[in-house]
Amino acid sequence: MKGAAGRSGRVGWIALGAVLALLGGPLGWVVSDRIEQNNDFCTSCHLTREIPLHREIRSDFDATQPGVLAAVHGAARWPRSEAAADARDFRCIDCHGGTSLVGRARVKALALRDLFWYVTGHFEEPTGMRWPLWDEDCAKCHSSFEESEPDPWASPRFHQLAVHNVDLGVDCVECHQVHRAGGNPDAFFVRAAWVRGQCARCHAEFE
Repeated sequence: MKGAAGRSGRVGWIALGAVLALLGGPLGWVVSDRIEQNNDFCTSCHLTREIPLHREIRSDFDATQPGVLAAVHGAARWPRSEAAADARDFRCIDCHGGTSLVGRARVKALALRDLFWYVTGHFEEPTGMRWPLWDEDCAKCHSSFEESEPDPWASPRFHQLAVHNVDLGVDCVECHQVHRAGGNPDAFFVRAAWVRGQCARCHAEFE
C-alpha cells in the first residue's frame, strides 16, 4: 500500500508540473514578446562589475555614423517605406526574434536556456551566435535584390546574376556579417577577404 501511495504521489507531482508547464509556457511566450520590444531589455543583463550584456554591439547599433551593417539597420525605419503608417525604428528583436513559428520557437528556447544559466550564475557572454539568423529573417525585408538593370559596361554585382539569387547553400549572414567591423561601407559592409572564402565553395579560382 505504501508503495502504491508513493507512486500515486509522484504521478500527482508530475501531473501538476505538466499543468504548470502548459499554463506557464504560453504566458511566458506572451510576456517575453512584450518586453523584448525594448532594446534596453535585450542588453539589460549585467555580467561582471555592472558591465551590460553586448555593450559594444549595442554601441555599434546606436552609432550615428554607421561602422557596421547593424548600425545601418539601427538608423533605418521598419517597414522600409517612410510613408508607411506604422513605420518605426528598428529594434534588436526585428532581426533576432525569428520569423516563422519554428524560428520564433527556437529563439524562445535559446532565451530560456540563457535565462536559466544567468539566474544560476553560470552565464557567459557569447562570442558568436549559437543559432545564426536564417535567410527568412532577412528576406522578410529584403525579398528581392538588385532590381535595377545592371550597367552593360561594368562587371555585374553579386546579386545581379540570377544564379546568385537561388539556394546556393550559403546563408545571407555568411557574407553579410552584420555586427563585424571592417567592412566596405559602399558594399553593404561586407569584408572582401571573408566573402572570397564563401565564393570558393563554387569558384575554384577564389581558393
